[in-house]
Amino acid sequence: MWASMAKALRDMTRADILWQVLWPPLASLAVWAGIAWLSWQPLSRWLLANLPEWSWLDWLGPYLVHAVLLFAFAPLVYMTTVLLVATFSLPRMMAIVAARDYPDLTRYGSANAAFWGSLANSLVAGGLFIVGWLATLPLLLVPGVLLVLPLLWAAWLNQRMFRYDVLAEHATAEERAALFRRRRPEFWLAGLVSAAAAHVPIANIMAPAFGALLFVHVGLAALRDQRAREGVVVK
Repeated sequence: MWASMAKALRDMTRADILWQVLWPPLASLAVWAGIAWLSWQPLSRWLLANLPEWSWLDWLGPYLVHAVLLFAFAPLVYMTTVLLVATFSLPRMMAIVAARDYPDLTRYGSANAAFWGSLANSLVAGGLFIVGWLATLPLLLVPGVLLVLPLLWAAWLNQRMFRYDVLAEHATAEERAALFRRRRPEFWLAGLVSAAAAHVPIANIMAPAFGALLFVHVGLAALRDQRAREGVVVK
């Protein structure tokens, strides 16, 4: 994992990859900032009107409402960025990295099938993420949950999206299924590391792309290792 992290950080400094790192978060932030600007006041008024009639909410209610809206929009920005990276940036970054670091891996899938498979996987994962996040949003009011729940949801989203995307062009369906089963802890750890990076100020804008590159190295190295163990000719 440390070697994969070092390679991912190295790749982010390459000029031919840097644009793919930056444009998805900037686009996502612009879209959701516009939506928030249009909807923040109506949503805050609606939430204030529907708060329980508890005395302590008379003074804390406005602050609580704005905090809830912030924590509702923040994961949407992150999820949209991950979706853009997974669907559009990752194929380009993976082509560059695979050609340089994994030229021995034969591709058993087509780029066209990988794109549509990635898009379907991203939409399903994104939908589940939004539903799950909104359903568990009230748990953020429980002390301590705010420190754990966003991290776990982001880790789940990362591993659910990227593990498929990085293997779609190279691995067969049987190889992917075997890797998902055997390397589940490693994929989850990569998801957790990239999710933790999203909580680092300033650096968090590049966290989804870092996660994508991390999964490229984790996934392709695991595929190379699996084929070597099974005696598959890779060239």
